[in-house]
Amino acid sequence: MSFLALSFTLLFVVITMLVSIWRKLDLEKDIAIGTIRAAIQLLAVGYVLQFVFQSENLLFIVLIVCIMILVAASNAAKRAKGMTGVFWRIILSIVTMEVLMMGLLLGLQIIDATPQYIIPISGMTIGNAMVACGLFLTQLKRETERSKGEIETLLSLGATSRQAIQEVLKRSVKFSMIPTIDSMKTVGLVQLPGMMTGMIIAGANPVEAVRYQILIVFVFTSSSAITSMMLSMLCYKNLFTKDLQLKDRRE
Repeated sequence: MSFLALSFTLLFVVITMLVSIWRKLDLEKDIAIGTIRAAIQLLAVGYVLQFVFQSENLLFIVLIVCIMILVAASNAAKRAKGMTGVFWRIILSIVTMEVLMMGLLLGLQIIDATPQYIIPISGMTIGNAMVACGLFLTQLKRETERSKGEIETLLSLGATSRQAIQEVLKRSVKFSMIPTIDSMKTVGLVQLPGMMTGMIIAGANPVEAVRYQILIVFVFTSSSAITSMMLSMLCYKNLFTKDLQLKDRRE
């Protein structure tokens, strides 16, 4: 795609901003800022990846993956205002997921040990894990507040903090998995995912593109489950005081 053709895609943004002005939604500023940031960030990443792919230096690969994890954890942690130490718990959860996923993919020789495979797949799985973490933490706060009476009753009857919060954790983990599970059910029928579509546009065999997309779908499911489950085990104690009382959390 030429830069001239790419510039024409700004028409979609302009149309969206005009609709926002017409309907008085006050989204024009956010759309403009988002458009500029997205363009700059993606172009910068494109040149960085071009350099990394050519160098094939392991240090650069690890550095990029670490930056992805830090940014993802920082973004997800915003959903947990009032919970101390959650940032590092998210990092530990995502790092564990990344090591397991990439270890299996490389160990079983499902993908080649090259930047062209490691970085894009890591980016997709880390991004998916970030969404799962954000949804889990958001729902955990809601469920804890909604079930406050039930939790305190269980604690007064001698239950441990884990026993008292168990059902809340289960509902929160299930909630964090909803987008991934719904996507699995409709993939190929309602949507043609990005990786598969990109490969087909690039001229790859559709059947080969589907194989890679199946890989991504399965990895997404595992990454969401592993990350949200591990995060639930790491952060539930943060909801209680040393005297096993629910902390008072305010936005």
